[in-house]
Amino acid sequence: MTIDWMHFTPWHALAGGLLIGLAAALFILFNGKIAGISGILGGLLRPVKGDLLWRVAFLLGLIAAPLVFALFQPLPDATIDASNVTLVVAGLLVGLGTRYGAGCTSGHGVCGLSRLSLRSLVATLAFMASGFLTVYIVRHLIA
Repeated sequence: MTIDWMHFTPWHALAGGLLIGLAAALFILFNGKIAGISGILGGLLRPVKGDLLWRVAFLLGLIAAPLVFALFQPLPDATIDASNVTLVVAGLLVGLGTRYGAGCTSGHGVCGLSRLSLRSLVATLAFMASGFLTVYIVRHLIA
């Protein structure tokens, strides 16, 4: 993936981060549930009665958000420089990691850290260390 640094403005990133934090806070405040995407998606695989509608609505909101954003401003260009095989393998590894880590980066990093969860701190540090190590190996040892 290539980032267009010439046109990057921190304001969009800041606004996005604030909206994610606000949404996660409102979600736990009004529903008592953590807005971790892997947990919400995983709950659809074994749905509990009365639990299906909000999960589907949450995921549809994730899909609709960029479409609504595009009504007001063009979406930024994104270039992915990886092969389809690499993307599939990476996606499977992320899915495997979220199951073993009992949550994804959004669940632990955004929601867990804001609740001062030690488990989420350890998971987030593991995610970050794995990312740094992977980039180092791919860019300096393999390429």
